[in-house]
Amino acid sequence: MLQQTQVERVIPKYRAWLVRYPSLAALAKAGTAEVREAWYPLGYNILPVRLRDIARIVVRRHRGAIPATREDLLALPGIGPYTAGAVLSFAYGQDTPILDTNVRRVLRRVFFGDRAAPPDPLLWKLAEALLPAGGAYDFNQAVMDFGATVCTARRPGCPACALAGLCASYPLTAPRAAAPGRARFKRTAGSPSGTA
Repeated sequence: MLQQTQVERVIPKYRAWLVRYPSLAALAKAGTAEVREAWYPLGYNILPVRLRDIARIVVRRHRGAIPATREDLLALPGIGPYTAGAVLSFAYGQDTPILDTNVRRVLRRVFFGDRAAPPDPLLWKLAEALLPAGGAYDFNQAVMDFGATVCTARRPGCPACALAGLCASYPLTAPRAAAPGRARFKRTAGSPSGTA
C-alpha cells in the first residue's frame, strides 16, 4: 500500500483492509471488483488483485501460512527479491538482505561513489555481507530509514551525516570541482564571457 503513497493516506486504508480481510482465507474468497474497491484510491489497481491471488495460492498450497523460504516466496506471483527479503527479515526475523531504492542508493554512495552504477548482484552481495548476525531486522530498517531521511535522492544531508568519514560520495552538497582537463571560468568586470 505504501508504493508511491504517503503514510498518512495509507494508515486508514490499511486498517479498513484488515477489518475487511482479517485473514488470508478471507482475502482469498474476495472477488476482483471487491478488492479493487477496498483498495481505492491508493492506485496501482493490480496490487490488490495480486494480493488476493497470492492469498489464494498460500491458502491452497501452504495451508494459509506465508512461506518462510526465499524459494517459496519467489514462486508467488508478483513477489521479487526485495519483497522476499523483506518478508523473511521483517516477518520471520531471518538474516536476509534487502535492496530497495533507498538501500541501493546508500550502498552505492557510501561504497562506490555517487556517479557509480554497480550492478544489482554486487549490491545484493554487499548488503548480505554487511548484515550483523541476528540483527537483520534492525539493520535493514535502519538503512532504509537512513536512505529516506538522510541520504535522500535529491537533497542528501551530507554535512550532518554520521557516515561522512567513510562515504565515497562525501560531500554531495558541496560545490563540485571542475572535471580534469577543464578550466573553471570566472567572470571579471568588463568581460561578458569570463576568463580562465
